[in-house]
Amino acid sequence: MSQQRRSGRPKSDELVFMALGGIGEIGMNCYLYGLGPPDDRRWLMVDLGITFPEGENDPGVDVILPDLRFIEEERANLVGLVLTHAHEDHYGAVIELWPRLRVPIYATPFTAALLRAKLAEYGGSADLPIEEVALNSRFDVGPFGVELISVAHSIPEPNALAIRTPHGVVVHSGDWKIDPTPLIGPPTDEARLTELGSEGVLAMICDSTNALRDGRSPSELDVARSLAAIIKGAKRRVAVTIFASNVARIRAVADAARSAGRYLVVAGRAMHRMIEVAIETGYLPKSFKYHDQEHFSYLEPAETVVLCTGSQGEQRAALARIADEQHPAIQLGKGDLVIFSSRTIPGNERVVGRIQNRLVDLGCEVISDGDALVHVTGHPRREELKEMYGWVRPRIAIPMHGEARHLAEHAKLARGAGVPEVLTIRNGDMVRLAPGPAQVIDEAPVGRLFRDGRLLVQSNEGPVRERRALAYAGVVIVAVTLSARGELLAEPEVMLDGVPLADADGRSMIEVVQDAVDGTVRSIPPGRRKDAGMVREAVRRAVRSAVEDAWGKRPIAKVLATQLGR
Repeated sequence: MSQQRRSGRPKSDELVFMALGGIGEIGMNCYLYGLGPPDDRRWLMVDLGITFPEGENDPGVDVILPDLRFIEEERANLVGLVLTHAHEDHYGAVIELWPRLRVPIYATPFTAALLRAKLAEYGGSADLPIEEVALNSRFDVGPFGVELISVAHSIPEPNALAIRTPHGVVVHSGDWKIDPTPLIGPPTDEARLTELGSEGVLAMICDSTNALRDGRSPSELDVARSLAAIIKGAKRRVAVTIFASNVARIRAVADAARSAGRYLVVAGRAMHRMIEVAIETGYLPKSFKYHDQEHFSYLEPAETVVLCTGSQGEQRAALARIADEQHPAIQLGKGDLVIFSSRTIPGNERVVGRIQNRLVDLGCEVISDGDALVHVTGHPRREELKEMYGWVRPRIAIPMHGEARHLAEHAKLARGAGVPEVLTIRNGDMVRLAPGPAQVIDEAPVGRLFRDGRLLVQSNEGPVRERRALAYAGVVIVAVTLSARGELLAEPEVMLDGVPLADADGRSMIEVVQDAVDGTVRSIPPGRRKDAGMVREAVRRAVRSAVEDAWGKRPIAKVLATQLGR
């Protein structure tokens, strides 16, 4: 990254902010605060999360992680990683990417316990240096003073951060909403945020997820009451699918089942892990009772509530297997009720719709958040954002955690709330927060890493890019055997995968390829046919062109050329 300041200011002590993920997108949150002169900054990282693949655009990809090349080069100056909460898009990349950073990890008890449980499940050998910090505590990370501020969200122990520096206080909101009755944990700490606003806040970096939605989010308590009424009125089995991390919703479903005289059955490894950690950390009582999926077949339809993973259509999750009648223990059918107590993440609509349609084909009734109050968001709507700005009163606002339209609307709202300086930025933009007016002063390299099986690969190179091309136009593989003089010794062997067997006139596509190979080899002067590499490339180009003429699409072509008797 260039150290030349675009503003022309001399080198001096500065406070800067940037994102390696999470601005211009929802997910993959990874933020950096830098303190010091441009050639000697100390860095604090906030969150290190993942995002999920976007269907056909990312074939074979399991998850997507932020590219950390910028901070890897600055690793000696990275003083620590603070986790705001334990959602995958905020902490899901820690286990895989920590070896590239090797810094202390600061997390509250629930987040720390979930991270340790996940590490044990991964079979990870790394001994992560997790520093467990208390709720509402203050601690130093290098030159940064960090204070945790409790907020309401859809998981235990979400935190906003007050980051203290010689240039002033920055409030990093994390994920939050204003909910006076969140069921699990305290509500958002209005008093402390207002105190900070009175002391003076330099900047607020704030959640934009629901900046397009008017009004306020309903309370988690409202959802609990609605679920209880729906489950009590059901005639047969009820299945409820939620985000596994929503412990308040787990409790609400369990209470609703008990109130209706039903047994709770839990299906899905992530759900079991979440319940175990919630009991361990006191967010569910030690007396919390449920049955494993193996007990499902022993229970009568009218006495069963199944709590299962798969609200986002995940292929290997419990609900997808139930819908495809592939689950080893749980079957649903005519008259059963399935509640999607979740909101479909953008990009997952197709897979979620397929599962819902499949359940309807089985005879189930499906209820989603568009049909009844079975889900509330964990993020602030517009009135909540306005209230937050009224509490904190920052000099600078930078919207984060949102796509372009969310960021733009949030920026407009912040200006309307009286914030003097509002910046709309993207991943990689480095903003100087102080001294002087806030402005983008530099850019850092950013990108995405794909988890492809057991490997991490760059998104813009390698096997995933090739699979995209394969998905569009298939592959033709040709094997040719040449004599020492460059003559074809046998008819070329051809394999087609994802390519039509014949053209519109019924001519075999294999014949089309073989004729292209034969004509190309004959057109090469005999003296040049001894260059196997040149023959291979000429044949490859000819095959692609011939298939395109016959089909209208240009496939990937692979040519194996063997020369005998050299």
